[in-house]
Amino acid sequence: MSTPSNAKPDITTLLKALNSDPRDLTLSHALSRPQWVTLGEYLQQTTLASGRILIAQGAEDRTLYFVESGMLTVHFEDVTGKIRLAAVGAGSVVGEGGFFSRMARSATVQAGSECRLWTLSPMRFSELANRQPTVALALAMALGSIMARRLVSNRRRISVT
Repeated sequence: MSTPSNAKPDITTLLKALNSDPRDLTLSHALSRPQWVTLGEYLQQTTLASGRILIAQGAEDRTLYFVESGMLTVHFEDVTGKIRLAAVGAGSVVGEGGFFSRMARSATVQAGSECRLWTLSPMRFSELANRQPTVALALAMALGSIMARRLVSNRRRISVT
């Protein structure tokens, strides 16, 4: 991953990506544009080269990732090999399971193409919750909704990372 920029974040492209999937507007509609701009101040932008691992199964990291562009694959690894669970594209989020549960990551997430991502660490979320509790609550509710939908889908249940 590249080092995040110190420039003031411009989340315009991320917002376009969030609105690009008419089947799932959970994230785009959970927060107003001004709330997204506020959230953007707590996010860090990064890129991930194709083939690189973003989240390793079993890792203790709790970072949340918003996908601005590119494609990620989610797979579970057992003694017999990899089982592909899902593909995650622009406008989606990964890492919500570990973010909320504080448990080890349940699956590996790997870049299927070069990806542009926005990260939210637990520490930055705590800062957001202290300074902008309405924005933090709206985000938490949206993430909870996404996680719940993923858990009731047999195909994607284990893809909650």
